[in-house]
Amino acid sequence: MKMNIGINDEHLRSVATELNILLADEVLLYIQTRNYHWNVEGSNFNEMHLFFEKQFTELDDIMDGVAERIRMIGHYTEARLSDYLKLTHLVEQPYSNDQMLQLRNLLESQEAVVRNLRRLIILFSDEYKDAGSSDFVTQLLGRHEKMAWMIRAYFD
Repeated sequence: MKMNIGINDEHLRSVATELNILLADEVLLYIQTRNYHWNVEGSNFNEMHLFFEKQFTELDDIMDGVAERIRMIGHYTEARLSDYLKLTHLVEQPYSNDQMLQLRNLLESQEAVVRNLRRLIILFSDEYKDAGSSDFVTQLLGRHEKMAWMIRAYFD
């Protein structure tokens, strides 16, 4: 059944496109975090293993929310790895067991997502007149800022 939620079809399509790009970023960040969880080494292995697990668990919830938001506005999610690699703003990082490099890479990725979310908040509300999606990404912004803060705490 055709949606009638007060947002024109073109705007909903544009929001869905942006959300699919965001989903690709979330998936790549999730995989990057999982990679470091699996490959971390060092005297504080257990601490870092659990830290990365907490981060990727949060990202898993975020990915599901983004995909559901896309479906809620009447569109389909891009859900193939090849699609994610084409859509993402993020860059896959080389393998590393260096904890500080892992953390630096994750922080850079988190901050890239934060910058994009800030852009989407305004784009969704002002250009596409979709306050719901703007509010949705605003909530994601806070979650990503907290994850970035937790990573940043390792750098003094």
